[in-house]
Amino acid sequence: MTVQSSSESLDRGLARGVMPRAKSGSTYNYVLRGVALLFTAVLALFVWSVLHQSWPAWTKYGLHILTGNNWSPAENNFGALALILATLITAGVAILFAVPIGIGTALTLNFVVPRRLAAPLTTVVELLAAVPSVVYGLWGLNVIVPWMSTTVQPWLASLTNSGWPFSGNAIGLGISTASLVLAIMVLPTIVAISRDVIATVPRDLIEGALSLGATRSQVLTRVVLPNAKIGLLGAVSLGAGRAIGETVAVAMVIGSSPSMPHSFFSLGSTLASTIATQYIDSSPMHMAALGALATILMVMTASVNAFARALVNRKPKS
Repeated sequence: MTVQSSSESLDRGLARGVMPRAKSGSTYNYVLRGVALLFTAVLALFVWSVLHQSWPAWTKYGLHILTGNNWSPAENNFGALALILATLITAGVAILFAVPIGIGTALTLNFVVPRRLAAPLTTVVELLAAVPSVVYGLWGLNVIVPWMSTTVQPWLASLTNSGWPFSGNAIGLGISTASLVLAIMVLPTIVAISRDVIATVPRDLIEGALSLGATRSQVLTRVVLPNAKIGLLGAVSLGAGRAIGETVAVAMVIGSSPSMPHSFFSLGSTLASTIATQYIDSSPMHMAALGALATILMVMTASVNAFARALVNRKPKS
């Protein structure tokens, strides 16, 4: 009798489209919700702590932090416009170079390089992605800076007769060198993630396009890249986030001068490098101003992720 009533209850539930919940499933759901709530609480605490530290600076200086171009802790003047521009320029130029090279390298590893060579090359790329930033900074200071000062920057200056955007002294340090080092740093990350994403494109789609007479370039541009665009945008957003928030490597090659950049040869300082180099022995208001820089960095990285998500969720035009 009990078995029959249970069977009838199960049938009624299935007829209504309701599946019975197992106790183990309910426990699993509770655990997941608890972990999600814990993560949300930690994230909220982190954001609150940064805002709490920076609140005195926002209260005293207001929008001058965003619009002022004079960052002088000795004079208690904290205008971060030059730092924001240097951050955007270096990260933007780095992504501009790293994205096409990174995605092209990922396509090459998946479709051009023989499998016996693709595996060790992929391992090398992943190892490069794990190299600490201070190593890139030291390499940039000892290798890239002399090369830039003797070869690249003079050649760039000759293209515009030492005019904008390649005006100024070719000393090796500066915005252009920091952009190049950042591009090299984020390139392994973009390559590694892009390769894994491209490898998930179904082989049936690729073989079907080839059987219909499509060339390799048509398959890559019309089949592989459209099907992998969500993951590729994720790779680009991660690379952009690292470029925006990089500290030590940029601080070693950009010149650490919080002045308004007037060309790609100008010395500069980014938001992250300023926090890293000025955090020690700071006055209370200086610490609050550095907290304001951290707030700006959080907003910038969140904006990059939101922009990438908006591109993914954009509906195609009918």
